[in-house]
Amino acid sequence: MALKVVPTKGNLIATKKSLELAITGYDLLDKKRNVLIKEMMSLLDDVKLVRDQITDAYQQAYDALQEANISLGLISDLVNATSIDYGISIVYRSVMGVEIPKISYSKPPMVCSYNMDRSNSKVDYAFECFYRVKELTVILAEVENSVYRLANAIRKTQKRANALKNISIPEFQATAKFITESLEEKEREEFSRQKVIKEQKR
Repeated sequence: MALKVVPTKGNLIATKKSLELAITGYDLLDKKRNVLIKEMMSLLDDVKLVRDQITDAYQQAYDALQEANISLGLISDLVNATSIDYGISIVYRSVMGVEIPKISYSKPPMVCSYNMDRSNSKVDYAFECFYRVKELTVILAEVENSVYRLANAIRKTQKRANALKNISIPEFQATAKFITESLEEKEREEFSRQKVIKEQKR
């Protein structure tokens, strides 16, 4: 559907410029979407792999915790004695304007901070299992957050590209066509009028 404009040469030039800009914008958004999709596809395999690993690791860790609880009773006091890990830091990298997190994890040495007199090998094994779970959780958090951000950006980019392709560009094309046809019609009318005037002068 053409936009309602006065059919003048100035408006035709402005409409053609807007059409050119819309086409360039669509091309850029299409390229951006392709880059984001490629980036996301490279992460999807990692997500599946880490999810499978972390599911097994959590199962193993909770089984080990249950064994430790059975052997010593509730070990919540030993759990509370475990030190908090502050070794996680986050930096961001930009992919086509989308901030992708990169988590750096300075792994502390696996040293048991609880009272060794009150523990046994089952507690140590549970501690070791959860140490592994922590590593995998950091990796999964980075990858899943990146995929979520990329998917969100792809959806928005697709929406904007579709708006340009299906609404703006056809409107500008129809408007340019309408103005061109109107100007040509005016030129024909003017030519006919000039012809009639010449005939009358003769």
